[in-house]
Amino acid sequence: MSDAQRPIDDGVPSEQPSTGGAGGGDGDDDNDEFEPVQVFPEAEEMDLRPGADSCYKCSTCDTNCPVAEVDDEFPGPKFQGPEQWRLKRQDDHDIDESVMKCSNCMRCDSACPSSVPLSQMHNTARAEYVEENMSKLSREYLRNRMLANYRRLAPLASMFPRTANVVMGLSVTKWLGEKTLGITSEREFPEFATETFREWWTDRGGAKVENEDKRIAYFHGCYSNYNTPEVAKALVHVYEHFGYEVMVPEQSCSGTPMFANGMLEDARRAAETNVRELAAAIEDGADVIASCSSCSMSIRQEYPELFDFEDTETVAANTWDAVEYLRVHEDLTGALENTAVGDEFDDMAYHAPCHSRNQGLDGQTIEVMDAIDGIDAHDVGDSCSGISGTYGWKEENYETSMKIGEEMFEHMDEAEAETGLTECPTCSMQMEHGTGYEIKHTLEVLEAALGGDGAENGAGSGSDTDAGTTTATESI
Repeated sequence: MSDAQRPIDDGVPSEQPSTGGAGGGDGDDDNDEFEPVQVFPEAEEMDLRPGADSCYKCSTCDTNCPVAEVDDEFPGPKFQGPEQWRLKRQDDHDIDESVMKCSNCMRCDSACPSSVPLSQMHNTARAEYVEENMSKLSREYLRNRMLANYRRLAPLASMFPRTANVVMGLSVTKWLGEKTLGITSEREFPEFATETFREWWTDRGGAKVENEDKRIAYFHGCYSNYNTPEVAKALVHVYEHFGYEVMVPEQSCSGTPMFANGMLEDARRAAETNVRELAAAIEDGADVIASCSSCSMSIRQEYPELFDFEDTETVAANTWDAVEYLRVHEDLTGALENTAVGDEFDDMAYHAPCHSRNQGLDGQTIEVMDAIDGIDAHDVGDSCSGISGTYGWKEENYETSMKIGEEMFEHMDEAEAETGLTECPTCSMQMEHGTGYEIKHTLEVLEAALGGDGAENGAGSGSDTDAGTTTATESI
């Protein structure tokens, strides 16, 4: 299946997101004098001048930037992208420190009418600023490095989850975090699960369905493993319901928080591991599925934009959002007809994450929810949640993140729902923080509608696989 072309489906993009600028220079005589700015010396090419020259200063990116809308001191993505790259032609010009105020929501990419690679410019500019202008002993650097490398800290907390949850929930812990590191004390730290997803997966005995014709490699990411394994379990159950063999390869962080904090060498190491492991799964006939919209965005767009090691493009081309994949390859709405869920899912306020919108997936969840009897899912609009991963966890950004989120909070209150719905874990944090609602993932609703454990309820019941090609082993 991984060799097939991505089918065209209403509301689902038929192509990968743009990974480069359209057009090129206009043949000026100074072309020969231009030397591209390279963040990675080993990269064959990191010349973003064509993208910068495609910008005709319409400011559409600025008007769509949620940070610029509420922070008058932030110059906006146009300055952070094309104008910074133009200024870099002057050897004595440093990257402006305001690049660290970019939240990495990437809304500017989809807003630009000229396909200027804005987020690619922002990522490389942030990396250069951190490398050349930020003291490695500063509080900001240490805080950002820690937030960017959550994947390295989470395993320690997950060894003693109950103790970690108690300690992280103490007022004195949050106070110390703010005073010493600049991590806002206004937010509640997410709780660690008493059993990680990968521990559950091992105890379960791995896949309960064997099917060489329908096989996926699940990229669960950090948060679904350590904090919300119920989301990862829901994906396994839903895909097994449709007769898929689920593989769970070794993996590192997707790199999203590293990109946002200018830690591109850390991101490169993580991406190299992920590309190697996911490429091996693709070679075995699997397609890559992510349950987090930021993880799928990172692998599909940012990897091929920023890295050139072997199989990067192959992995990007074969990576899908979890709901998107089922909508394209299965009759998902047909399988959901005449299904129903419990009262906890009756009325929900749905927020489409920015990284889902950037992949063209913002309308799919409402369409899928409409197929389930008794569910009234309200789309709360196209505003940004404001938290943008690690951005809203920084003391200096907290108030800005809440101002950005005000429109979403208001729309959720007006939706007459008491449960929120989204596919992004940090958007979920912000939704709960701003409204007090319980927040669910779309896969959890699908799991409830389709009957829970796929193996227990007859794997393959929603697929068109020939009899005998799918084997359900003993249920949990």
